[in-house]
Amino acid sequence: MKKIIYSFISVLLLTSASIFQESLIAQDVTLLLPPQTDGGMPLMKALKNRKTSREFASRDLSAQQLSNMLWAACGINRPDEKKRTAPSAMNYQEVDVYVSTAKGLFLYNPEKHILSEILKEDIREKTGKQDFVKTAPLTLVFVADYAKMAKSDEKTKEGYAMADAAFISENVYLFCASEGLATGVRAMIDKDVLGKAMKLTPNQHIILAQSVGFPPKK
Repeated sequence: MKKIIYSFISVLLLTSASIFQESLIAQDVTLLLPPQTDGGMPLMKALKNRKTSREFASRDLSAQQLSNMLWAACGINRPDEKKRTAPSAMNYQEVDVYVSTAKGLFLYNPEKHILSEILKEDIREKTGKQDFVKTAPLTLVFVADYAKMAKSDEKTKEGYAMADAAFISENVYLFCASEGLATGVRAMIDKDVLGKAMKLTPNQHIILAQSVGFPPKK
């Protein structure tokens, strides 16, 4: 009898693992490495080094750098409260961070610390009007979901979204300064074109985009 029970449990575990793997494949989910939260440059030095760059090497960020950067941007730093590294007006947490690369478009999930594939298409050239956006290895697109701010009027939603996206952007700036990476935020975006490419809903509004990569070798 015990052998039958153990066999049944083993089958259940194997089946559950198989279903989990198939689910990940079906959703094209990327499990990010755990963020390293105990290192980095002293804050005052990072502030001194913070700057905007519009030139990037073609080299990709490492898996660890990508994980650390996304956590720094708006990751969960107080799990019990589901609060994030960036402030959010009324704790709406309405700003989603999309990651555009040569491999496609991905959405960052702060609670699970994963990336979900949205598109397999390279849409980097649509994330801004400057030439460098086509070749910068990675661009973050900050999108505010107004549906998450139902208690506020339209003008207030816009103000909150712009401020909250700016907080996230500055976190990225400080991380890049600490890590020796290049970054630059911009609002020069054809939002209609990019929104259609990203398949956004009417409630989703593009606020800013920010490219990240290594500085070019001089």
